[in-house]
Parts: sequence; structure tokens; C-alpha cells
Amino acid sequence: MIAEEVQKKNQRIALTVLVVVIVMVGLSFASVPLYKIFCQVTGFGGTTQRVESNPEQIIARPITVRFDGNVASDLNWEFKPAQISVDLKIGESKTIHYQAQNLDSIETAGTSVFNVTPLKAGKYFKKVECFCFTEQYLKPQEKVDMPVTFFIDPEMANDRDLNEVNTITLSYSFFPLESDELDKAVEIFYETP
Repeated sequence: MIAEEVQKKNQRIALTVLVVVIVMVGLSFASVPLYKIFCQVTGFGGTTQRVESNPEQIIARPITVRFDGNVASDLNWEFKPAQISVDLKIGESKTIHYQAQNLDSIETAGTSVFNVTPLKAGKYFKKVECFCFTEQYLKPQEKVDMPVTFFIDPEMANDRDLNEVNTITLSYSFFPLESDELDKAVEIFYETP
């Protein structure tokens, strides 16, 4: 009888350990997507915010937004901003373009990872429209303009930690769809700073 109780106790312990291991493995696979969602909702780590409309208030405080574009080595594209920077007022909406060209002889597809620096400004950088919301497919030698419509949230003017910020940089990096390099970039980008 004691042997049966010990065996049942050992089975319960083994089952508990197995459940804990399964939950931990599941959480490890879900951590990057969950952290990405957290960053997108809060602006943490320089992640920009997606909004449906422009603000009603424009504040006279000027700000410069600089643009940067990069392409992974395994995507045969040229990708760059059409302009290096733009000056605007906080709350003012602007549309700028990035230019992309597929230099390959076959159709290729890419997706972008983006962020804003300084990181603490990410939650105030709002995108209304952006090529980065979808995957991009380019035919051989195709060249396209990719628009981004954005504004800096007027609430930034109330954030004392950002009083000294006069320049924000919006940066994109393009990767082939379903690539190891993209997976690594997403993991690095969404790691806790």
C-alpha cells in the first residue's frame, strides 16, 4: 500500500514537472510576439504607434525628423528615403516617401522592421499610413515609391523627459520574407533594452 502511494505521488510530481516544462517552452516561443505587441501598444523601445487619423492640435514647437533605410544582405534591393529629413511642428502631419527597387531578375518580397530614436520618443511617433504595415512584393527591376504618413503626438510637448529632443530618426530595415536574418532582427529589436 505504501509503495502504491509513493508511486502515485511520483506520478503526480512527474506530471506537474511535465506541465511546467510545457508551459515554459510555450512561453519561450511566445515571448517575442508578446513583447512585440507590448512594444507596439506602449511605444516601448522606440516602437512607433499606428493610428487612424491625424491630431486636431498643432503646437508651434519645431522638430526635425530624419530618415534612414537599410537592406539585409540577402535581399537584392536598393532602399532609401527620398529625402534625408523634414522639419515640422508637433502635431503636424507629413507624408514622405522611401524608394525601393528590386535589383534581382525574379520577383522578390520583403518586410520591414522599424524603430524611432531616441527610443523614448517612440510612443509619440504616430503613423497613419505606412508601407511597413504590409509585406512588399516587387517584380524584377521594379522601382516604387513607398509612402509614410506620420505626425508627432502633441502630448510629447507635455513630457519633460523630451524637452531637449529636437530631432527624431525614423529607421527601416528591409528583410526577405521568411528569412533567418529577419527572425534574428526581430528578436534583437524586441529584446528588452
